[in-house]
Amino acid sequence: MARIGHLALLTKDTEKLAGFYKASFGLNEVARSGEGGEHGQAIYLSDGHINLAILPARNRREGIFHFGMEVEDVKGAVATAKGNGATGGTDKLPKDGRFAETFVLDPVGTRVDLSLGWKV
Repeated sequence: MARIGHLALLTKDTEKLAGFYKASFGLNEVARSGEGGEHGQAIYLSDGHINLAILPARNRREGIFHFGMEVEDVKGAVATAKGNGATGGTDKLPKDGRFAETFVLDPVGTRVDLSLGWKV
């Protein structure tokens, strides 16, 4: 059975939002990526079960961006999702052990990352 592995939030200030989740809910910082800049680096937090990606919004609306499902068989999950109305997807995402291997768009357009799980 698949399980939710991560949620991704977009924000104009990654340091501030990550600080909020660390101070308010005791989440631990597990990784950072990107060069930073005006909106900051991507900051990855975890409660030990589910990861929370705090991503720079840049020119996008702040808030929930996507969520990730941890699956046993990525290709099989893509085929099943597409058979149930999902679209899109690509296998050209980073393969550094933390990110999704691919994604699909659910029937209302929400991005669902699919991976074997984050390795931190």
